[in-house]
Amino acid sequence: MTFARYGAALALLCGFGSLSPVRADACPNRGQLDDAYCDADKDLVADVPAKTRDPSVIVFAYTPVEDPAVYENSFKPFTTYLSQCTGKRVVYYPVQSNSAEIEAMRSGRLTVAGFSTGPLGFAVNMAGAVPFAAKGTEKGSEGYNLIVVVKASSPYKTLADLKGKRVAHTAPSSNSGNLAPKALFPEQGLKPGEDYKLIYSGGHDKSALGVGTGDYDAAPVASDVFYRMVARGTIKGDDYRVIYTSEKFPTSGFAYAHDLKPDLAEKLKQCFYDFRFPPDMVKDFEGDDRFAPITYLKDWAIVRKVAEESGTPYNKVAYEREAAREAEAARKKAADAPKP
Repeated sequence: MTFARYGAALALLCGFGSLSPVRADACPNRGQLDDAYCDADKDLVADVPAKTRDPSVIVFAYTPVEDPAVYENSFKPFTTYLSQCTGKRVVYYPVQSNSAEIEAMRSGRLTVAGFSTGPLGFAVNMAGAVPFAAKGTEKGSEGYNLIVVVKASSPYKTLADLKGKRVAHTAPSSNSGNLAPKALFPEQGLKPGEDYKLIYSGGHDKSALGVGTGDYDAAPVASDVFYRMVARGTIKGDDYRVIYTSEKFPTSGFAYAHDLKPDLAEKLKQCFYDFRFPPDMVKDFEGDDRFAPITYLKDWAIVRKVAEESGTPYNKVAYEREAAREAEAARKKAADAPKP
């Protein structure tokens, strides 16, 4: 099957109506999972269903925190290896939004993918994603910090200085770009949505670039994305000043679809764990050289806590609100694009 045909298939996602929900009386525990899934063993992720699948082509995606084309090139050595390791063709699908990536997995079109820290909770609860790995080193999985950046030439020194200013968040479901600021900034004397109006930029890279051009006075962004942009020369580090740094959060998590045949799921996990990044990937991912094992239950506990405390739990209502916002943003972008 060609990439174009896969792209067309992914474009025709059938949404929440595509899966038949597990009968309530057949599931002893569901927790926060959508009705299509069950969590009998209470590990917070969807159990393997009675009917499983073994796709002939593995469709792989990575979170759209930056230009998808950048990551397609970065992951090329891995996707080539994954094809050899599994004996299956691997297709990289460059998703354009978090909701598109989540819908792709829910509809059965996406086999395995890397989800950004915040949206991973929606992928687990709404799409049956089963997290199993994160980028890291021999010491284990790596993390990142929420940092707040301002122009180096600006007068802002603390978060409290940003009252009434133009502060860009990335997207409602983003951990470091929205949820963590809502939970952590008030104790620093700044209440998002009250002390300043929330402006959603659409991505960490867009927020950082916007601060640099003066469109925004400040922006909370993921430290790994920001410093990766500096390393690539996309922005100049000397043009910015970091005025806040949080404790560490887990970085993006890789998850497979819950309804894969167990043998395939285990094979995918082993392929990820055995792979060692070549030098170019190590450089692209700031020293990470492998995929380290993780579990959603343990490693995402702090992220779930932030989501709950910020009033944005990983449930269907919050997800549908986020999906609608992303769809409207895409519609507006298309309408504003120059006509050919």
